Amino acid sequence: MLCGLDLPHDPDLLVGTHTCDDAGVYRLDDRTALIQTVDFFTPIVDDPYDFGRIAAANSLSDVYAMGGRPLLCMNILACPVKSMDPSVFRRVVEGGLEKIREAGALLVGGHSIEDTELKYGLSVTGLVHPQRVLRNGGARDGDVLLLTKPLGTGILSTAIKGGLVDAGTERHLVELLATLNRLPMDIVNEDEAIRAGVHGCTDITGFGLFGHLHEMAEASGVSIHLDRQALPVLPGVHALVDMGIIPEGAYRNRSFYGQWVRCQMAETDALEMIGYDPQTSGGLLLAMTKDGAARLLEALHRRGYDPECRVIGTARGTDPGTVHIG
Repeated sequence: MLCGLDLPHDPDLLVGTHTCDDAGVYRLDDRTALIQTVDFFTPIVDDPYDFGRIAAANSLSDVYAMGGRPLLCMNILACPVKSMDPSVFRRVVEGGLEKIREAGALLVGGHSIEDTELKYGLSVTGLVHPQRVLRNGGARDGDVLLLTKPLGTGILSTAIKGGLVDAGTERHLVELLATLNRLPMDIVNEDEAIRAGVHGCTDITGFGLFGHLHEMAEASGVSIHLDRQALPVLPGVHALVDMGIIPEGAYRNRSFYGQWVRCQMAETDALEMIGYDPQTSGGLLLAMTKDGAARLLEALHRRGYDPECRVIGTARGTDPGTVHIG
């Protein structure tokens, strides 16, 4: 989202552009608010069906990050009709439809244009109770930070494009990226003991872990202190960073967000660049009580949630906006 725009005030606009949240939220009445978001990008995998699944999961994630459920979706498709067979575009949309159905939402239309490069994503409308909206600015002193997917997807995607990983690793990455953030948020919303302890939420995407942590810390007026040993990282990613396989976006993230990151690691430490790595369809990052996090992790395990998720750090009421890595 665009942040900090000076827009007209409307008391029913619960979440707009001021806090860099994941979506806009507008209150319709005392029981219902609309969540509105849009996202699309170019392919990060070769298979068009998988690309559609991943792009749709990524778009739907913003609704889950606000504590809501997706309701209606519209396709956004840019078609290089002069260089690709039309069957490719159909497979992309079919992949997206699989994830829309899995989310329990409806596809109600969309728009396509001719372009020189394939692009796909969704505009998504969701629903949430006005008093149950989760914002990125809710973290409190003493909260723990729980991350629901491992890091390193941008680095692995770059390695795949260079032919540097095997088919099994690629398949594992595709399935991770296509995994909806639905189950963690469903559990949060179904279990009032867990929901009462969740104070803030965002999802980890293009700004990387450190960038999104800074935005949460700044919006919440806290600092974030990470345990480097607890960060979940996909297998093989450390070695790829040591080989210099790092997406350009990670350097851009470090250039901008580095001013708020207090890092005790050496410049050559692979984990630093993993923290700046731009993620696609990344996990939810929840600021919550320690007991609530333990209860959520146990519920995810019991219900067969596959991606690795962990408590990765804590929030403290000092030095607002900074991210500390020990």
